[in-house]
Amino acid sequence: MFAVAFGLGLTAFGGPIAHLGYFERTYVQRRRWLSADDYAGIVALCQMIPGPASSQVGFLVGLRRAGWAGAAAAWLGFTLPSAVLMFAFALVAPNLTGPWAQAVLHGLKLVAVAVVAQAVWSMARKLCPDLPRAALALLAAAVLLATSGVGLPLAALLAGAIGGVILCRRVAAAATPPKLAVGPRAGATALAAFALLLVVSLVISGRGSHALPALSAIAYRAGALVFGGGHVVLPLLRDALVPSGWLTDDRFLSGYGAAQALPGPLFTIAAYIGAAAAPPASGPWTAALWSAAALLAIFLPGLLLAVAGAAVWRWIGRHAAARGALAGVNAAVVGVLGAALYNPIWTSAVFNGRDLAIALAGFVLLERWRAPPILIVALCVAAALAERLA
Repeated sequence: MFAVAFGLGLTAFGGPIAHLGYFERTYVQRRRWLSADDYAGIVALCQMIPGPASSQVGFLVGLRRAGWAGAAAAWLGFTLPSAVLMFAFALVAPNLTGPWAQAVLHGLKLVAVAVVAQAVWSMARKLCPDLPRAALALLAAAVLLATSGVGLPLAALLAGAIGGVILCRRVAAAATPPKLAVGPRAGATALAAFALLLVVSLVISGRGSHALPALSAIAYRAGALVFGGGHVVLPLLRDALVPSGWLTDDRFLSGYGAAQALPGPLFTIAAYIGAAAAPPASGPWTAALWSAAALLAIFLPGLLLAVAGAAVWRWIGRHAAARGALAGVNAAVVGVLGAALYNPIWTSAVFNGRDLAIALAGFVLLERWRAPPILIVALCVAAALAERLA
């Protein structure tokens, strides 16, 4: 579990939506460690709760595959590569604003287009095989594309659940919740720990100190109170860190740029923030301690909520109406991913016919020839650099 997750952490470029595409390809299509329905159920659960959705999905896939040790291994393997890179960047502060660096970043965005397109195509065939579920997916995508707002993906999934109860009763038996070894006691314990640590973080943050517990409290509060993943948590972290003097605006924004260019979860910017906010001249070991503390603090609330939610998921399997709702949610997940494929992934990556050709080639290699994602990364980045050179 650690080895596969570590490989994903090294190659999963493109943000949380793209990560879900990598996960679907690796865990469902290639490894066959869980079914498409189980994977979609896990994705739907993690979309409904605060925290980094892709890391929560990986954590629960690890739990499904290899128990609690597998969950920890999946999270650590997926998080470690980008966390180490962000920590190193905080120490050396390289310049990533040159034209060639921008070309590499553009190539990685094209990778995300190809990967997410292939994931949407694959999930749509499995999770929307009939007219009612296809209609729910299209409705969710249309609503998200026509409007904007932080809570809209959650609203789309809730609408999918309602639509599933109404329209999907005939196919409800085919939609089963993910099988996760989380009992009511474990779920209640995780929820209580989440609430207690949130209260503690609010108390510590209110004192205004610049010690390690205060930084950890800021990171925990950000991870606990945000929907929408890393792109949403970054402005919240800036508001908590820059005005109060933890970091300068330039230093924070340079970390943001580096996080955009690296694989793995965007929440690993906490590793950069911890090292950058450590006391001056404290040495690399102190910076590493601050980095690790901030990293664990920002991920912990989302993982606790994932455990609590998984316990509730077991109840669904015993109720036909709930299974119908899950069928609708699974269809809405396809719509949410399809909307994200267009905006922001497509709109931020495909600007001309050459970009379209590169992304299309990556999609065909993934879908038709089952090429490994690292090959798609290499080809798209090389094509973007060649385009820049031309």
